Amino acid sequence: MIVEAVPSPLIQLRNITMRFGSQTVLEEVTLNIFPQDTLCVVGESGCGKTVLLKLIVGLLQPTRGEVVFEGRPLHTLSESALTQLRLRVGFLFQQAALFDSLNVFDNIAFGLRAKGGISEDAIAATVRERLLEVGLPIAVQSKMPAELSGGMRKRVGLARALALDPDVMLYDEPTTGLDPIMTDVINELILQTRLRRPVTSVIVTHELRTVQKCASRVVMLYPRSRLLGNESQILYDGPPNGLATADDPRVRQFVEGEARERLREMRESE
Repeated sequence: MIVEAVPSPLIQLRNITMRFGSQTVLEEVTLNIFPQDTLCVVGESGCGKTVLLKLIVGLLQPTRGEVVFEGRPLHTLSESALTQLRLRVGFLFQQAALFDSLNVFDNIAFGLRAKGGISEDAIAATVRERLLEVGLPIAVQSKMPAELSGGMRKRVGLARALALDPDVMLYDEPTTGLDPIMTDVINELILQTRLRRPVTSVIVTHELRTVQKCASRVVMLYPRSRLLGNESQILYDGPPNGLATADDPRVRQFVEGEARERLREMRESE
């Protein structure tokens, strides 16, 4: 009998608690993310999804617990080592977060120039490759962000994130504000990115079409303030096709967009 080796986690969140003043956003959250996972993190607003992304890349430090990348706790890294780690991570922000004062070319080239040791000719070639990869014409590289549609800005943001050939991609609500067609375009680009390169992806989303199309695994978080006792904030951790039949009714309510129970809770809290 051949037993397949279980891969070691690439990223680990170990008993993470995150507080902002008196508000606890995450409490005792433990999560392993494995190489080449495409993990979708879902849940209603305020459950800590974006905070989780920022913890993974070291933009926030947990109140308690630790984040571990390839066996190295982030809090033990020097600023230089943390910077080098971040160069291995692509981050597509919710509003693309392009630099308004830079044109498309310079936005995509920004990380490559910051990394150093890359010729301008090589940077120009990479910018062209990444623009084509996200389905944008080369001519767009001279445009300013204000001249782009929402969907184009998202794709430029993705091209910038991919320019460094990251080992990890983090997506924060990549389809927010987009029409259904452009939502599917972005989902397809996320899927193609996974197929083209051995990247580990974490996608924070409210969009169940993104979950069904892109995810190999889904984690559903629940707001800490609405849990009972020592309940875990992770209500579901499994394949996307298990969401609709999950044992926890709160998971099924989220998938079905069922508001009645939530409205009852809101009335009782008034």
